[in-house]
Order: sequence, then C-alpha cells, then structure tokens
Amino acid sequence: METILLMQVAGSFYGLTAVIMGAFGAHALKSRLKEDQLRSFETGVKYQMYHAILLLVLSFNLGFSRVLDIYMAHFFIWGTFLFSFSIYGLILSSVNGKKWRFLGPVTPIGGLLLVIGWSLLLYSVIRNFL
Repeated sequence: METILLMQVAGSFYGLTAVIMGAFGAHALKSRLKEDQLRSFETGVKYQMYHAILLLVLSFNLGFSRVLDIYMAHFFIWGTFLFSFSIYGLILSSVNGKKWRFLGPVTPIGGLLLVIGWSLLLYSVIRNFL
C-alpha cells in the first residue's frame, strides 16, 4: 500500500513539475538557451512526463505485493529524479554562467536506474506468462 501511494504521489508530482518545466523552458528560457541546451532541457521534460504517466499507470494496475515490484517502483522514481532534475540543474546553472559540473555524472546514473526499472518491468511481464 505504501508503495502504491508513493508511486501516485511521485507520478503526480512529476507530471505537475514536467508541465511547469516545459512551459518555463518554452517561454522563459527559449531566448536564453542555445539550441542544444533547449533540446537537452526538453529531453528532461519528456522523460519526466513519460515516467510520471508510467508511475501512475503501474500504481493503478499492480498490487505491489512482490519485492520485485517495489524495487521497480523505486528505480523509476529515483531514476526519473536523478535524470531529469540533473539536466535541469545543468542547464539552468549554465544560464547563469556557473555550470554545476558535479551534476554531469548524475544524469547517466539516473538513466541507468531507469534502464534497470524498465528491465525489471520486462522481467515481471515475462514472469507472469511463464
């Protein structure tokens, strides 16, 4: 039950902030960012929204009684946070001329957590059919 609630809160929060960050990028940052920076920012927003929707769909469809499901949820939650928010931090800090380089390695770690989450989901689906 706690995992389901956590996923619904995280999914709702990620959806909300993805819309806010998308609007912020499209309106406030568009004239201040280089084309490659804007694309990176948009990638963070897209991945955040994709995973917000995924978290909500899974939370309403899985019982989360297995440890595998709980791990999968946490990989998606933390992977999304590390991936998208590190991109935002890198881009927004570079606008001010003080790029937070320490966030550079955080983005691929978040991406790796997302890959693990998707792998666990695939395993869970295959396991249900065997």
